[in-house]
Amino acid sequence: MSTPLPGFESFGAPAAEPTSVGSGEGRGEQAGVEQADSRATSAARREIAPGAVHVPGWLSLAQQQALVVACRNWARGPVPIRHTKLPNGGVMSVQTVCLGWHWQPYAYTRTADDVNGLQVAELPSWLVELGRTAVAAAYQGRDPATASAHPSPTHTRDTCTPGTYTPIAYTPDTALINFYDDQAKMGMHQDKDERSNAPVVSLSIGDRCVFRFGNTETRTKPYTDVELASGDLFVFGGPSRFAYHGVPKVRPGTGSPATGLAGGRLNITLRMTGLRG
Repeated sequence: MSTPLPGFESFGAPAAEPTSVGSGEGRGEQAGVEQADSRATSAARREIAPGAVHVPGWLSLAQQQALVVACRNWARGPVPIRHTKLPNGGVMSVQTVCLGWHWQPYAYTRTADDVNGLQVAELPSWLVELGRTAVAAAYQGRDPATASAHPSPTHTRDTCTPGTYTPIAYTPDTALINFYDDQAKMGMHQDKDERSNAPVVSLSIGDRCVFRFGNTETRTKPYTDVELASGDLFVFGGPSRFAYHGVPKVRPGTGSPATGLAGGRLNITLRMTGLRG
């Protein structure tokens, strides 16, 4: 079991949240946030599987610093960061705080009935915009469901049919922010509690990790192990939207204290739930 917030402690009064974090692609920058070279981003972009794209170094250092400040503030509440309890009685080693919608196994609610019954903090518009820009960077204007000649996954949610999503419509309404210390792991799982097949956007800050990205049918092989470093972007949608994935290992001491994170790994995932209310 990981201990509460090692390397992620907050000191003093809450810092001011950013009103914009920029995008690395040039939209909505906060003053002083550096621009990523779009040519370098395009060259580094790698498709791990159809619809699953890794863009190394997508977030600038200034963007990572701003996100660390924001995550520390969200970790205080109104619903504080916690180890999620599983229905089988187990407890996740990763610590999680949610925005927009509260996630607990295996549903989304507006109030955190498994924590303190309060409504989670709102998902800020600047983070929605960052997610939208991330999808555009990953797919370069293409629809992930039709960008490659591969079959769609057999798993869908209700009337949600792979192939109907277009990147320009991406509007995430929830964020799950996970903090990993050097003991934390994430088992192979599917993100399938949403009623939308829109892509999942994943941002990494802090220590490197092994991100295991698999297939849509089984938790076992075939899978690909990807090293995710601080500032990396990973987006999966289209045929890979319901692929199994997990984090078997975090590499302690591989992050830079310049991000504002003394240790551990922050993972910010943005999603469209497809829910109303």
